[in-house]
Amino acid sequence: MLQDILTLYAFNIQSSLLKSYSRYLVVIDDLWSTKAWKTIRDALPDNDHRSRIITSTRNHTVASCCCLQGDYIYKMKPLSFSESRKLFLERAFGSEDLCYPHLKEVCNKILEKCAGLPLAIISISSLLADEPAREEWDRALAAMGSSLEVEAGDMTKILSLSYFDLPHPMRTCLLYLSAYPEDRVIEKWSLIQKWIAEGFIHERQGWSTYQVGEYYFNELINRNLIKPANLEDKEEYGQVLACQVHDIILDFITCKAKEENFMTSFGDAEQGKTHRVRRLSLVSRNNDEMATVSGDLSHIRSLAMFGYLPQHSASDFPALGLLDFPALCVLDLGECEDLENFHLGNVEKLLLLKYLRLGSRSDSITELPEGIGKLKYLETLDVRRLRVGKLPSTMTRLQRLVRLYGGFGPTCLWNGTIGQLQSLEELTDVEILETEVGKFLQELSQLTKLRTLSVCVQRMKKEDAARFAGTLISSHNIHHLSIRQDHLNGILLGQCRYPATFGAFRQTRYGNFYIDPELLSLESWCPSNPSAFRKMCIPDYYIDKVPNWMSLLVNLRGLELCVCRIGPEDVAILGGIPALGFLKLETFYGRNGRILVRGFRSLKYFKLIVKYCGTAVEFQEGSMAKLEVLELDIKAHEVTCVNYASDFGIQHLSALTKVDLTIYGYSGFTDEIRRLIKTALGKLGNRPTLSYFDVADLCDHFETAVSHLSELLALILLHCICSIHLAYYWPAIYFSDNFLSLCCFGLNLFSFNLFCLGSSNKLRKMPRLPFLIGYSNILMKMLCRA
Repeated sequence: MLQDILTLYAFNIQSSLLKSYSRYLVVIDDLWSTKAWKTIRDALPDNDHRSRIITSTRNHTVASCCCLQGDYIYKMKPLSFSESRKLFLERAFGSEDLCYPHLKEVCNKILEKCAGLPLAIISISSLLADEPAREEWDRALAAMGSSLEVEAGDMTKILSLSYFDLPHPMRTCLLYLSAYPEDRVIEKWSLIQKWIAEGFIHERQGWSTYQVGEYYFNELINRNLIKPANLEDKEEYGQVLACQVHDIILDFITCKAKEENFMTSFGDAEQGKTHRVRRLSLVSRNNDEMATVSGDLSHIRSLAMFGYLPQHSASDFPALGLLDFPALCVLDLGECEDLENFHLGNVEKLLLLKYLRLGSRSDSITELPEGIGKLKYLETLDVRRLRVGKLPSTMTRLQRLVRLYGGFGPTCLWNGTIGQLQSLEELTDVEILETEVGKFLQELSQLTKLRTLSVCVQRMKKEDAARFAGTLISSHNIHHLSIRQDHLNGILLGQCRYPATFGAFRQTRYGNFYIDPELLSLESWCPSNPSAFRKMCIPDYYIDKVPNWMSLLVNLRGLELCVCRIGPEDVAILGGIPALGFLKLETFYGRNGRILVRGFRSLKYFKLIVKYCGTAVEFQEGSMAKLEVLELDIKAHEVTCVNYASDFGIQHLSALTKVDLTIYGYSGFTDEIRRLIKTALGKLGNRPTLSYFDVADLCDHFETAVSHLSELLALILLHCICSIHLAYYWPAIYFSDNFLSLCCFGLNLFSFNLFCLGSSNKLRKMPRLPFLIGYSNILMKMLCRA
């Protein structure tokens, strides 16, 4: 099956290259076999255009096969002694100049044994980080043995040092990562829930089990035993949401897990060994491999399956063998390619199951089996990779269910089932229709332990959206709240949704126009327990201002908001939240053309998106003293677009380590902005990195855009009215929903002009203002008649 996939990819690559009739450069990373190379090589046409192919591998035989002439093999050289020393000391003490004098000799001896291997240097320096005692360094040196060669297999002694230095519970958590295939991106919170279900983690005083697991996860990253990774479809305010395991470390922990009979992989199981299997990991590249698994499976506590499953019946599926797994606590089928309903036919037999994760690339599973109600010890149910349209009524028996993560359809949950899950603390990825809001809130009121809620709203009016968000904020003791809006069923203009038949309004000559004629107001919805909030995410609704009660959220750590226009009082409220560490803010523009940033004493990550030209962002001296990551999306076509700002005061952000800059504008001025920011960053002692992305875009000042769009819509609507008078089917068109929606939108947009521009001179300069006023009066009369 794997060879078939390679052949298919090779054919697609060949077709693309043959169409181009030009030179190509292909980079192939981490080749694992000569057979794979030959398949790929045959797909790359020799078109005599001096094309190039670069491959990387840890196997010398594969490297020789890739090159007809040995001269083209480049063998990576180890680091020099000076490079090794710099890497080692920067990781151990933060600077090459901070090594203790009494440690210099033993440090040099350790570096000699590392032989220039970066992974060895990082592993041992992480072990000895901030350790001043000479005895600990001597112990590490003695345990390293003889000098290492430049081969991955000889890393064992150094990795053993790092492994045995871990506390025993953390060591067990690291071994559990051997269940995952090579190069797999592993979700943090899914991994931690498995650790909890297995009993590896226990509560500490003042810490929940998840917080302890998160500490273990971060500590493994700090010790360089796992590396942070990104999830493509998620963003969590700069936090690490996933990890990967280095190939060499994965080989090491896989061997350790095998030695201790901690984890059995497919390769061990297929050999027919009779040892007692405790945890089983199966990676299948075709539908036949699973049937070969054998051995004593009656004591399995954890089963993880990746890839393809047999497409026959449950009796032909001995790898899952649900009837034979009476001790199973963790079942992870979340990364299967083709999970079917019959694969879950005997799930009710898993009486001790605590963690269940299901997923499939197909839409073959739309409902859960009735037998799931018999899993009375189930604590975590994760079906995010499914599209569940119906929940079985038997789920009301799951009185120990704490976490429910779904791909739940909009009418899936509101049949009285959810309200009866009295232990539920986390409910995420829920879709809600406007007509179901009442039922949803009624069921939530019964969940007294609910602390995390993530919802996606469909087709909700502005008043209902404000009431819905306000109720969740004020009436429930929620710690983590996320309210998003589905953008797929119409055109999103700020909060308002309009039918897809008016798709012409999606694009104007000013680009995508996101503007809400009627802004949400959250001022009257003060939380009943402000200190409970830890995270609040409302990214798809523009609000009129930051509510005053946000200053009471003393424990709020993460916040995502869209504010129409940001004024000094908004910055003062947000900047005064003492625990705020992560902030993502989107706005149309700053009041009076400026956003002056002050305060934010705990902030570490800040993302600011300014949608229109004419706003200067300025970081005041002493603000954001702990800020490490800054992301700016700004418009900069000329000096007026940034209101004559230069470097934005970035030199005042003393703790900054990374800046991501996206500039929409013309190449000449964007280059100047980038140069000024780079100069400002050069004044900081910790040398922050700068990455930037330029986007060619038209100059788009906020007041001008509102005026032009109003005029455009007015002319279009006037044309529609004139056409309607001449139409034969006037009554049908006149009373159509689309027409009424469009008329309402024109009135709301005109009102929004008055709100945004006020009574300033900008209004008197609008060329068609009298026409718009008269037009709005006509429309109002027509709507009243309708």
